[in-house]
Amino acid sequence: MRKSKPKKRYLLPDPKFSDTLVTKFVNYLMEQGKKSTAYTIFYDAIAQVEKKAGGEPGLEVWKRALNNLMPSVEVKSRRVGGATFQVPVEIRPDRKINLSIKWLIDYSRMRGEKTMMDKLAAEILAASKGEGAAMKKKDDTHRMAEANKAFSHFRF
Repeated sequence: MRKSKPKKRYLLPDPKFSDTLVTKFVNYLMEQGKKSTAYTIFYDAIAQVEKKAGGEPGLEVWKRALNNLMPSVEVKSRRVGGATFQVPVEIRPDRKINLSIKWLIDYSRMRGEKTMMDKLAAEILAASKGEGAAMKKKDDTHRMAEANKAFSHFRF
């Protein structure tokens, strides 16, 4: 058990949009320390989203996609007696953001398009409309919590 909670690290805003959420997203997107490559992929995907969304700002579409993906409840395993129950719990605001970012990137990588830029752009557009694999993941999470509502009295 640790003595004290670690200090929260704050991110610097990104160079193009001056948004810390973009920096956080790019940090999740980055592989093998290649941050400039991750920024290029993100900015190109946002430009592509802007073209396909019909003049709407790409960053707004991306933010709407993230908001659509944010879950409000999830299930956590809790051992009571000898049995393990899936207990539905509310999610902290920072975890909501982290989960939506993670799902958007993971399901983008699983798509069939050729480049990561295309994959990310397509998943952002799908999520902003309330469709796509990442949206299905959110719905499944909510459905699981709803199904296990009976065990909510075991909350931590």
